[in-house]
Amino acid sequence: MTSLLQILLLILNVAQWIILAHIIMSWLINFQVLNLRQPLVYQIWNGLENLLRPVYSRLRSFLPNMGGLDLAPLVALLAIYALRIILINNAAAFL
Repeated sequence: MTSLLQILLLILNVAQWIILAHIIMSWLINFQVLNLRQPLVYQIWNGLENLLRPVYSRLRSFLPNMGGLDLAPLVALLAIYALRIILINNAAAFL
């Protein structure tokens, strides 16, 4: 059962890095450091958008409209951190 805990923590870690990559890439695109007309940048951005759209859309449905500020990535990261804490604190149940 310890391996199940490690797999769950690995999945949360990968999800965290995907969200962080999406956040950083969105900043770089908005500050015009990256250009979406470049094929590789567009493919990476499109892949991240398609991967995270279902998660963000569910979060945006109950978050208040903040104008141009999107809180969905922040809430997703907080949820990942909370799940990690819950899993680590209950690790004895996996032994």
